[in-house]
Parts: sequence; C-alpha cells; structure tokens
Amino acid sequence: MAGESKIEIVIAVIAVIFFILGVYLNKKSLHSEKPSDNEIDQSQIDAIGLSKREYEVLIQIHKGFSNKEIAEHLFLSESTIKTHVSNILVKLDAKRRTQAIQKAKALQILPS
Repeated sequence: MAGESKIEIVIAVIAVIFFILGVYLNKKSLHSEKPSDNEIDQSQIDAIGLSKREYEVLIQIHKGFSNKEIAEHLFLSESTIKTHVSNILVKLDAKRRTQAIQKAKALQILPS
C-alpha cells in the first residue's frame, strides 16, 4: 500500500509540472504573436488618402468584380466607379487593377 501511494504522489507531481509548463508556454506564445496578416492597417489607408468610398471600391475590385458589377452593388453609376478606380490607381501608383491589389496587400490595407 505504501508503494502505491508513492507512485500516485509522483504521478501527481509530474502532472502539476506539466500543467504549469503548459500554462507558461501558452502565455509566452500569446505575447510573442505577430499581428495577423488579415489585420487592416487603417493608418495606411489614411496616409494614401483613400476615401471611404474609394476603399469600398478597392474591396470590390479585390473580390474580382467588374466596374458594372461594382456600380450595381454600391448603387452608383458606372461612370462614378470609373472615376473611383482611376483615383485608386493614382493613389496607389498603379497602372492596372491587379497591380493596385498587389500594392494594397503589401500595404496591409487588404486581407491577404
């Protein structure tokens, strides 16, 4: 009987040690996490000078919608969307929509 209780105590001590180690490692990993790739950097949006509506259009471009589809989705004219797209290209210093998306992702203003 005395031998069995010693084994139970040793097992309990080992369990407590692993529990404490697990809590320590969990807290350490939570503090060392980098910001998620999907976090949007609002300061970059402001620095570039994108308006709220231009940013909405950029998101729709990122989703792969055409100017006509974006216009229908945002209840704007296609001409207005073309103007917004043109402004986005200028502000991101891009020649094409795909290049604008790449630059926006690099600036972390669009999810990866």
